[in-house]
Order: sequence, then C-alpha cells, then structure tokens
Amino acid sequence: MTGTGCLVIGGGGLIGAHLVPKLVQSGRRVTVLGRGAIPAHLLPKGVTYISGDFGNHDLIKPLLDAHNEIIHLAYATVPNTSFDNPLADLLQNLPPTVQLFSEVAARGGRLVLVSSGGTVYGEATSLPISENHPTRPISPYGVTKLTLEKYARLYSVTHGLQVVCVRPANAFGEGQRPFVGQGFIATAMASAMQGKPITIFGRQGVLRDYLYVSDVAAGVCSALGRGTPGEIYNVGSGVGRSNSEVVEAMTPLVRDMGYAIRIEYAPERVFDVQANVLDSSKLRQHTGWEPQLGFEEGLLRTRDWLGGMIA
Repeated sequence: MTGTGCLVIGGGGLIGAHLVPKLVQSGRRVTVLGRGAIPAHLLPKGVTYISGDFGNHDLIKPLLDAHNEIIHLAYATVPNTSFDNPLADLLQNLPPTVQLFSEVAARGGRLVLVSSGGTVYGEATSLPISENHPTRPISPYGVTKLTLEKYARLYSVTHGLQVVCVRPANAFGEGQRPFVGQGFIATAMASAMQGKPITIFGRQGVLRDYLYVSDVAAGVCSALGRGTPGEIYNVGSGVGRSNSEVVEAMTPLVRDMGYAIRIEYAPERVFDVQANVLDSSKLRQHTGWEPQLGFEEGLLRTRDWLGGMIA
C-alpha cells in the first residue's frame, strides 16, 4: 500500500460525510470503519468501507497496522441517552477507546480524537471559551468525553501517543438527520416541515455556537495535518445564538417553502449548559484554518437538503 493511510472510525456519520472527501482530496488512502452494514452517506470513489465495532481487537489491529493516521469520531450515545443511562455511556465508550489509544501508541501512529466542545466545559465563566477554560461538565456525556481526553493525555505522556484533541462546536448542515437526540437546527426545520411544534427548553433556549459541518470537517483536517501533538483545539464560529434566535433566522426560509413555525416551550433540562461559544484562535494560529461558510448560507443549504429528504 502506498501513500498516507487514514482510518476514520465512525466516519459513516455526519462529520465523516464531509471529512472523508477532504481527506481523499488531500491524497490520502482512506478507510472508514462504521457500525452500520452500509454507510449512512455516500462515500467517494476509492474509499474502503468496513462494517464493525472498533472495540473488536481482531478487527481493529490489522486496520491500525495498515494506517498511520487515525481519526476517532465514533461515540455510542448522545447527551439525552447518556443522561438516562450514564453507566452505559461510560461502558460503551471508555474501554474500547482506551484500548485504541494503547494500540495506536504501540504502532507510532497519529491520532485525532474528536471530543465535544459543547459539553466538556460545563457552565461558562466567560465567553468565548478558550481551551484553558475550566472543564466542569454537567452531563454524563461530557464527563465521559473529558475522561477520554484525559486518557489520551495519559497515553501521550507515558506511551508517546501522538494525539491531537479537537473540541467542535455544534455542527449542522446537509446530512444531519433530525429527531436523533442532538442537532437543534435539523430537528427544528424538520419539525416545521412536518407541521410539528419546535420545542425550546426554557424562555429563550440555550446559547450555542453553530458551525457548518464542512467547516468542522476542515478543522479536523487542519488538526490532523498541522496540529501540534498533545494540544487541544476548539473548532467553532465564536458567535453564540440562542434557540429562539436560530428559529427567528430560519423562519423566512421555511415560510418560503410554505411551512409555518410553531414553538412549544418546555422546562429547562438540568444537563444543558446555558451558554457555550468557542474561541478557535489557537487552531487558526497553529494551522491557518478559517471557517468558509456563513450561518445564513448554512441554514439555506440545510433547508434545501431537508426539503428534498422530507418531500
């Protein structure tokens, strides 16, 4: 095998759908490992797809032998389900990922761990949030994500693991399926298109940093190629928008398609931090990454994709 081999674990999902083409364009030989029998999104020509669990030692070891770069996107739960069953969140995600760290370190590979910029910090003491902000997560999902980062750091110090951690903002855009427990924009738009109310928790909802998924993918690529091993990088827009502001921005777009907006307010959820906006200046300085797609254009592309899917 020739060229740089990149294994994308969990690459059949939303971020992977936008990340894998960028990796192929960079000249890498790409393999995607996913849980589904087939990938949820169409993969570029020449990409190998393997169905299986990365916690399966017999499956993962030869893949790691054949690839010198690994991007770890896989995660078995979302914030809602992690809160319902925190023990399952821990057991499904921690042991196989720590084993992955050990195996990659033993082979001298380079690893990008895609963590969570929205949950590891907890309640913000100042905005925007830099990588030096205290990490005090208030959800099992955030606790496990942060624990994975700590183990990555441990293997970096004790086993020489070449690892870069990426903390992305709330990705949205083409390919994001609604009603899966995360992804407010896709779920809100799809709700309007299906005549359902949009649920907002609290008076205005939470304040979040929304970044179009292709820019998230470009940030992961930048961290892989030019990030400094041992570093943590935020990937966000630096702009916070409440749920109410997001709905206000999308209202004319869905009305143009003949749909009405209805909002249903619900009590705040205890595992939702109130504000999360990321400072990505370190990634910019270290790699030259810059987001390319504005929020409004991202909403338009999301609407058109969802409209085609729901129609």
